[in-house]
Amino acid sequence: MSIPDYNTLIDAETWQFIRDTEAHYPPDTADLDVPGQRARYDAMCAAFRQPRPESVISTDVNAERDGLVVPVRVYRSTVFAPAAVLYLHGGGFVVGGFDSHDDVCAELAERTGLAVVAVDYRLCPEHPHPAAFADVLAAYRWTFDHVDGRVILAGDSAGGCLAAALGQVLRGSQRPLGQVLIYPGLGGDTDSGSYQEHSDAPMLSRNDVLYYNRVNSAGRDLSQDPTFAPLAAKDLANLSPVVAFSADCDPLRDDARDYCERVTLAGGDATHINEAGLVHGYLRARHSVARAAQSFERIIEAIKSFAPPDELPADLSAPNAASD
Repeated sequence: MSIPDYNTLIDAETWQFIRDTEAHYPPDTADLDVPGQRARYDAMCAAFRQPRPESVISTDVNAERDGLVVPVRVYRSTVFAPAAVLYLHGGGFVVGGFDSHDDVCAELAERTGLAVVAVDYRLCPEHPHPAAFADVLAAYRWTFDHVDGRVILAGDSAGGCLAAALGQVLRGSQRPLGQVLIYPGLGGDTDSGSYQEHSDAPMLSRNDVLYYNRVNSAGRDLSQDPTFAPLAAKDLANLSPVVAFSADCDPLRDDARDYCERVTLAGGDATHINEAGLVHGYLRARHSVARAAQSFERIIEAIKSFAPPDELPADLSAPNAASD
């Protein structure tokens, strides 16, 4: 397998984004203790955070469902929304939260006209799998109850994994309208394909992926558990439609492609979009890199394509809610 020439594949704008990211979140960050990783990640996200659109308001709510109390943040830019997007943030199941993706969620609400529900799921190593999955499942069911079942799943990286896992579990009466997976890690073979080709890619390496897998699994072999590794599923029939985006220079690239191929073979509707020259985490580059901005437009259109045409009042408030 030939070694990728990243100087050719990656343009100058994206290289600047990589350098700016690494100024706050160097490649060796995974070698730090978890508090150190979170401090660096929070600083990096703050450096890239964009102002919220003026039309967007948010409300923090404790979503209570299935015996769990899960913090969620609801974003709105309109009084009425035809559907809600349940957005699941990335961060390797170790870092991230409301603030890391606040601007992304606010922009999605403004650009789509939909409500966006961000989930502050539990992180590992304090809470290994299946804690995050249990949280997002409870948050989905809470959201489903509030919007008459009109929910679109979306998530990036680890959040894309969680969204795909939810999509498999929710094939019955609580089926989502669609799924938008953004450079997801879905449990592919780390000894082949893009995991080898892009093992030393900027922004995310194969060793980083292995580290996050070990931490989230707490050292257990969960490779055959579809709620941990959605590509392990034996049956991918009857899923909601899927649009999966991959970054071409990313060890996770082939997971999105392979998942869409398997969903299609099972008779489902799945579209894979591979973004040339982009790297893992490019959502943060949507205001500085033309390629990332174009991909963000495609992500918005994918989400909007799943929304129903009629407007439905959605009550996503609760007695313990607090607006900001």
